[in-house]
Amino acid sequence: QVQLVESGGGLVQTGGSLRLSCAASERTFNMYMMAWFRQVSGKEREFVAAVRWRDGNTYYADSVKGRFTVSRDNAMNTMYLQMNSLKPEDTAVYTCAANTLSTYYYTRPNRYDYWGQGTQVTVSS
Repeated sequence: QVQLVESGGGLVQTGGSLRLSCAASERTFNMYMMAWFRQVSGKEREFVAAVRWRDGNTYYADSVKGRFTVSRDNAMNTMYLQMNSLKPEDTAVYTCAANTLSTYYYTRPNRYDYWGQGTQVTVSS
């Protein structure tokens, strides 16, 4: 059973930066895709970014494109999310997820088998 542990959330002012990490408990050679989702209380979980593990291809939601960068470190079994130019609307609980099967629908939460516990990101105006 793969466990995912996020870190790096916190409080930042508008325009600031944060870097989130998602560490997997096991070797990630079986991983197909790892992704970041975010959720605001009372709203649906929203896709943020994903990285395909075998080749490092990255995918982004339009709302974060150009501001966020997702990456992975195979040796460390870790995925990162560098968030720059943060806005108040980026405030949410950010959660990482992973799957082991190929999927076209990588933006859908139900395509992921493993989830972290989430980390709060708050952007003050």
